[in-house]
Amino acid sequence: MSENFSLPEQSKILQQVSAKSAFRIIVGVSLAALLFLVWLIYWKEGAETSYSWVPYLPALNAAFNSLSTVFLLLGFNEIRKRNFSRHMKFMTSAFIASAMFLTSYVIYHHFQGDTKFLTEGIIRYVYFFILITHIALSVFVVPLVLSSFYLALTGKFQKHRKVSKWTFPIWLYVSITGVVIFFMLKFIG
Repeated sequence: MSENFSLPEQSKILQQVSAKSAFRIIVGVSLAALLFLVWLIYWKEGAETSYSWVPYLPALNAAFNSLSTVFLLLGFNEIRKRNFSRHMKFMTSAFIASAMFLTSYVIYHHFQGDTKFLTEGIIRYVYFFILITHIALSVFVVPLVLSSFYLALTGKFQKHRKVSKWTFPIWLYVSITGVVIFFMLKFIG
């Protein structure tokens, strides 16, 4: 770690939480988010009312995923150059873009319910392969991202590196395939 790099003041609060307690909280929050999303998408009916801006949310979601992808790649580039401060800024930006995506995604599915892909043929199999891998990996990305941030903010950089070697490619894949899914639904499905 660079001598010029210091942890933010807020991380001192996190350092008072044991790793075991932090990971329990992370798993609990991740599980609650997963159960909520499954209920929202597959069991909750779409809202009876809607607004004119709701149909534009998928494009906004794709934009947030695109931003997250760009910030992830910039953050990866900065960590390779050992520029820890810029790396943290880009990764925090990727986190914010992903959080904004999730917020917009929840709002959209509150109003619209499930989105169907109706196209037949080989493209249907391609779409569902991408969708299923996207969903499966997105289940893991939330606890991985939260764990990576916890470890970095508490100065546990060796463990942060180990977790982030899994977090980065999964988060990147989920962000990229989110954009691909949007375009497939918009222009093919």
